[in-house]
Amino acid sequence: MSASPRRSLLALGDRPLLAGLAALAVYATFAAWHGRAHGLSPFPYYGYLADAFLHGQTHLRLPPPDTHDLSQAGGRLYLYWGPFPALVFVPLVALWGVGVSDVAFTVLLGALDVVLVAVLLRAAVAARLVRLDRFRRGALVTCFAFGSVHLTLAPFGRVWFTGQLVGFAALGLAYLAAIRLRGAPGALASGLALAAALATRTHLVLAGVWPAWWLPAKERRGSPVRRLGILAAGASPVLATVLLLGVYDQVRFGSAFENGLRFHEMGTMFREDFARYGAFHPHYLWRNLFYELLTFPFPIREDSLGGGGLFWMTPLFLAAFWKGRGGPAGSVPALVASVGLTAIPILFLMGTGFVQWGPRYTLDFSIPLLLLVARGLRRWSPRAIRVTLGLSVAIYLFGASYLARHL
Repeated sequence: MSASPRRSLLALGDRPLLAGLAALAVYATFAAWHGRAHGLSPFPYYGYLADAFLHGQTHLRLPPPDTHDLSQAGGRLYLYWGPFPALVFVPLVALWGVGVSDVAFTVLLGALDVVLVAVLLRAAVAARLVRLDRFRRGALVTCFAFGSVHLTLAPFGRVWFTGQLVGFAALGLAYLAAIRLRGAPGALASGLALAAALATRTHLVLAGVWPAWWLPAKERRGSPVRRLGILAAGASPVLATVLLLGVYDQVRFGSAFENGLRFHEMGTMFREDFARYGAFHPHYLWRNLFYELLTFPFPIREDSLGGGGLFWMTPLFLAAFWKGRGGPAGSVPALVASVGLTAIPILFLMGTGFVQWGPRYTLDFSIPLLLLVARGLRRWSPRAIRVTLGLSVAIYLFGASYLARHL
């Protein structure tokens, strides 16, 4: 006889510390299997940018192991990605130099991301935004940790994966602050976290639709002026960050509207399209839909566009399409808008994520997506949850094993 949902081992995933420790063990195992558990990936660029910041400059002071995807201008090397992850690396590089392991960093941060998801789901239940028992919360945390593209990003370092994990954490903190806190202090805390997400991956600010709706919506008896004040408190750090990023780019390239993307050392397979269409264009839409929603990511090659179908590789996420209960009526449209708006730049982007297992860019809208899944998962039977979760975990454990050997 199978264990009841309440007593299932999956319910342990609802405990943030246990979930984080389990994730840490699995991610560290894959990192060790890959042979870089305590070392550098081939592309540890944020540590090198942190070193540049510590020496008062915005271009790299030391040559990194590789220069792929870096921007070259005036004989200097720059990162076109947002600078916030490098600021996170600053104290680490100050202590241990540029040799600080970006792989160990992503392993630890990946485990913290799992803790964050567990805490966020608990907070959403406490706020009555979703109705989800321990078994279903634990299953969803387990799915995120071991049955989603997050598993194939956390163990391997690399500038691209590191940026996504930092951005996910910042966005998750923005949602958590919006749920747990109230009024202007809550909006300010959420806005600061959203500003960090913006300074990591610019389009993540579009996922701020839901916090911008929810924080004023909690003030049911508040006046319109109070609600506008809450919005202003949340928007102020975001707007300040936009200005600071403009200053940063002005210092680097002489223009507040130039982030260095057009100077980057892209793969040869992208150059013809970039010259003709630029980095963002409707020309890329159907290709990106295919690689984010439909394709099978095997075999992985150096010239592969990677990807993988979001919902067949993580079928538990199909619960997002089930009608759930709980929370005010406007919550679902705000969550859908957060997912949809964040997805737009992804679908119009020149690249698909390149060498990977699974649609890694979908991690960028996983926070609002997880809340939508949590709403619908209440209507799924324990058996359906176990079957789809088992498929998700099997698919991504295989993918992480493959990457550990071949990445």
